[in-house]
Amino acid sequence: EMCIRDRLKAEVAEVKAKGLALDMARGKPSPAQVDISRPMLDILNADADLHDGNVDCSNYGCFEGIPSARKLAGEFLGCPAEQTLVLGSSSLLIEHDIAGMFWRCGSCGSEPWEAYEAAHGGKKVKFLCPVPGYDRHFGITADLGIENVPVSMTDNGPDMDEVERLVAADDSIKGIWCVPKYSNPEGIIYSKDTIVRMASMKPAAPDFTIMWDNAYCIHEFDGDYVEFPDILHQCKKYGNYDMVYEFASTSKITFPGDGVACMATSEANLEDFEKWIGIQTISYDKVNQQRHVLYLQNRAHTLKLMKKHAAFMKPKFEAVLSTLDREIAPLEIASWSHPKGGYFVSFDAMPGTAKRTLALCKEAGVAMTAAGATFPYGIDPNDSNIRIAPSFPPVEDVEKAIAVFCTCVKMSALEKLGV
Repeated sequence: EMCIRDRLKAEVAEVKAKGLALDMARGKPSPAQVDISRPMLDILNADADLHDGNVDCSNYGCFEGIPSARKLAGEFLGCPAEQTLVLGSSSLLIEHDIAGMFWRCGSCGSEPWEAYEAAHGGKKVKFLCPVPGYDRHFGITADLGIENVPVSMTDNGPDMDEVERLVAADDSIKGIWCVPKYSNPEGIIYSKDTIVRMASMKPAAPDFTIMWDNAYCIHEFDGDYVEFPDILHQCKKYGNYDMVYEFASTSKITFPGDGVACMATSEANLEDFEKWIGIQTISYDKVNQQRHVLYLQNRAHTLKLMKKHAAFMKPKFEAVLSTLDREIAPLEIASWSHPKGGYFVSFDAMPGTAKRTLALCKEAGVAMTAAGATFPYGIDPNDSNIRIAPSFPPVEDVEKAIAVFCTCVKMSALEKLGV
């Protein structure tokens, strides 16, 4: 047994001597992948007609988004164009705005969450956070002083027994964060049953809100596009029409940070939110919206473009999964997801070893998402979950990084077992 440890120590030393600097920390497309979208930059020039129907994209107005962009957003999300808004480049910013609107103003006649706390003797407003989940979502509610409550994920989405029980019993629970397709980080697609149960919930809070971030709605990298139920339709069907806000963006379809973000919700919610953004802005970047529509055209054409992205993504995920299957699976010291879309692999190391594993990785020159990042406040009670993000480095670097990662996983497991 000593020889295993000595061999691993030697491997770690050897890796350190290489002086690697590999980044598998965030789910960013690689530069080569971003370059797929460069033709979009040639679409509009000085002679272009900057009109979308009767909307002048070069001037003020039309803050709800140009008609053709709303139509395209509706195609992506599976809902009518008139239920969408197409805004700036960041869906995260829209989510932040909506959480802020509820906090300070309420919505559809509900009391502000801030006022709820004051009226209930400082009882904290709470938000459900499926774990492992997306750190930036949890950051928005934490920033407002809302208490993030973890709920566990299953292979079909959030544990709906737990979610239903919590929301029915406590009117201070005001919402839930969801990444329903290729969830961050496990790459799970919520099942139809989960979506129906979510849409038909009977929360104690009259203003309970599902924050439905469909960030990876067309982001298959292995296999064909997977159809997905429209949450708005389901909520309407079960009498909870105002309960959901859905978000998406083109951030990983065209240029990250220079794309177009959209949201969809009920007409009543739209009316409320439009008043709110009418104070904030006169209009968003309509020229960028027009350029995106002319480039992406429609859902079918966009799905063809996504196949080009998949050609970059698939080999990187294969490198990660085949190495884990070869190096870690026989040892039975960890488990991990096998996604077919999205940007991440969720890895569960032996409890009590995630932080140590990542510290060893860092020493060896491999940057990964911080341990605990997939849990509210960065606290993973089991110190087990690690998010692997292979999209940014070239395949050969992914192979090197995941080899180092496997060595560190084994090393921290041996230390934990006291071998």
